[in-house]
Amino acid sequence: MTKPIKIEDLLKFRFLSNLSFNPSGTAYAYQLANVDKEKDNYFNTVYVNKKAYVSAKDTTIINWYDDTNLIVTEKEKKEPLINKYYLLNTRDGKRKIFFSTPLKVTSIEVIDKNTLLLSAYISVNLPDLYKADKKELEKIKEKKKKEADYEVLDEIPYWFNGSGFINKLRTALFICELKPFRIRRITAPTLSAYNAKVSERTVYFTGKDYDRFAPKYDRIYKYDLDTDKTECLYDKDDQIISAIYCLNNDLYVLASDGRKYGLNESSKFHILKDKELIELPSPDRSLYDAVATDTILGSGKGMVVKNGYLYTLVTETDHVELWQFDSKIRYKKLLKMPLITFFDVSKDRIIFCGCDDVSLPELYEYSFKDKKVKVLTSFNKGVLKDKYVARPEEINYTSEGLNLNGWVLYPKDYDPKKKYPAVLDIHGGPRAIYSKGFFHEMQVWASQGYFVLFTNIRGSDGRGDEFADIRGKYGDIDYINLMDFTDAVLKKYRAIDKTKLCETGGSYGGFMTNWIIGHTDRFCCTASQRSIANWTGFTYLSDIGYNFCPDQNGTDEPIKDYDKLWDHSPLKYVDNAKTPTLFIHSDQDYRCPLPEGMQMMQALAHRNVETRLVVFHGENHELSRSGKPSHRIRRLTEITDWFNKHTK
Repeated sequence: MTKPIKIEDLLKFRFLSNLSFNPSGTAYAYQLANVDKEKDNYFNTVYVNKKAYVSAKDTTIINWYDDTNLIVTEKEKKEPLINKYYLLNTRDGKRKIFFSTPLKVTSIEVIDKNTLLLSAYISVNLPDLYKADKKELEKIKEKKKKEADYEVLDEIPYWFNGSGFINKLRTALFICELKPFRIRRITAPTLSAYNAKVSERTVYFTGKDYDRFAPKYDRIYKYDLDTDKTECLYDKDDQIISAIYCLNNDLYVLASDGRKYGLNESSKFHILKDKELIELPSPDRSLYDAVATDTILGSGKGMVVKNGYLYTLVTETDHVELWQFDSKIRYKKLLKMPLITFFDVSKDRIIFCGCDDVSLPELYEYSFKDKKVKVLTSFNKGVLKDKYVARPEEINYTSEGLNLNGWVLYPKDYDPKKKYPAVLDIHGGPRAIYSKGFFHEMQVWASQGYFVLFTNIRGSDGRGDEFADIRGKYGDIDYINLMDFTDAVLKKYRAIDKTKLCETGGSYGGFMTNWIIGHTDRFCCTASQRSIANWTGFTYLSDIGYNFCPDQNGTDEPIKDYDKLWDHSPLKYVDNAKTPTLFIHSDQDYRCPLPEGMQMMQALAHRNVETRLVVFHGENHELSRSGKPSHRIRRLTEITDWFNKHTK
């Protein structure tokens, strides 16, 4: 007899991240995060191959320095004046100070044994912070302490989800020479740099140089270490650049002008020649993992240049693949799984993090020689031992002329003679997908006796730009697809009790939840998470609103097109709502800010519709994926209790 999967099983999950090979490819390092129940947080342990290097402090890998030494940083209890970076010797496990700096370094690239490229956040108001001595740093710290109770905002974006207030902050690049120790800045104080790549003695990067308003488009720059000069290689304001890479002495650029499909348009391959971008034939796919999941904490590499090829993750229909591109953008599909989140490549193999429909993420190895995949780790094997894991059963259906598919999870101890409640779960994005990969919250509901249904409707990723483009159609074709999917499931699975249908979704899925309750009362209850209720307000509240809102609603100017924004706002239709609705929001969610949930909740309460709002302090848009363990458990408990209350 199998045991049910429980909400609290989350505390036993072990989360992989930050995988990378050493320069020769003879060893690989990664982090393993465990839940620290006492501190209500996560604790990282560094692994090299299968050996753990346990530290008394929470350790984060930044990069390899050479074949035997990792550059790492350790979490400090107090905010330090000087940040320390260490070398962890992977042979004996000993660590030593590598260098110290006032900078909070986010990435380090090794140019040579004595030269590093550093990336760090730094304020426009303190452009020379990296030069400050301890006395100057004390003064800066005291000034910050005095000003801690207020924020001065004079540019946008002034906040960003997961980063807090970012007014006047920029991502700057620095060259660090180790002997004698010296750091010099190579980017302008007002420029934010991204996608930095080192090619011998040259650093290529993209950036936005601005004061008060961040531009939509990116430029491309080159820094020459020998001449100590920076040059702009592409200065046209017409491309949204997602990545750059060097291959066979050419600089490749993944970019889109967004003219046909807007901000979410897939990046196309280009070569930069004589300050012009030459577009190359490109697959109509997203070159990254777009799978929605709640079993990953942290990240890793999604694109790698090695062996004369570009390797990248690709979202394909309802799963993730890993493709190999040559210099002419011809590609091979090397492997696929329901979920692949990050990877790295050596001369003879690929190691990646992935999972299937009945297991939690682990590391796997793909051999170039025999083309076979084998599992390398078993950190999460015991978590699901003797537990009921529902296998997704695929269902195909037609909606608005489209052939679509979804999945159904059977409830634990299923008896075809009985009737069961069901949960429709809607993914965020909208340009994301559900796959068959193990999803904790869905498995919890299946273990509690629910059918669980989920699908990839129009607007989802994996089927190209045209399929993903629902600009100006939010609440239209996507809503019809969801209702047609629900009808198809009810027709096939007669054991589902039509009077006990529940529904939930987060982000875009939260928008759809808010939309659904204003357009149908077929669900006995709903749970709206980190949602959008009113586009007219969202535009100038969200960290991405001023670009995202007009783009996704097919408007030119938000204020002038007020009527169109209001027509696509769930709040407009709240008079029709009768469904008991739970709202889950976080007070530091700057992507879908708290007022969105507050508006819907108060509007329902004012109309005497049963409702409840749960606000999580100190959490952001990533609550369900990387929030404090106790908060993640409380969130899922609130939703599950709400469903149980209205079905059992």
